[in-house]
Amino acid sequence: MPDRKATLYRMVLPDHTCPFGVRAKQMLEDGGFEVDDHILSSREEVDAFEAERGVSTTPLVVIDGETVGGSEDLQRYLAENARA
Repeated sequence: MPDRKATLYRMVLPDHTCPFGVRAKQMLEDGGFEVDDHILSSREEVDAFEAERGVSTTPLVVIDGETVGGSEDLQRYLAENARA
C-alpha cells in the first residue's frame, strides 16, 4: 500500500476538545493514514483558520492536496474510496 498521508486541522481548546476532530483522527489512523495533526488551541486560532479557509467549522481534513471536509465528509470519502 502506498504511503497515505492526511492533514487534519482540529480544535483542542483548554476547556473543550472537539469530538468530531477526535473522531476524524481515529478514522484516518484506522484507515492507515499518517496524520499531520494541526491543533487549533485558542478561539482566535480557530476563528482565523475558519476565515482563512472559508469554512464555518472544524475539523478540516485534506488528503493528497484535496480538501475532504469535516468528519462526516471524511466518513463518506473513506467509504467511497474503500470500494474503489
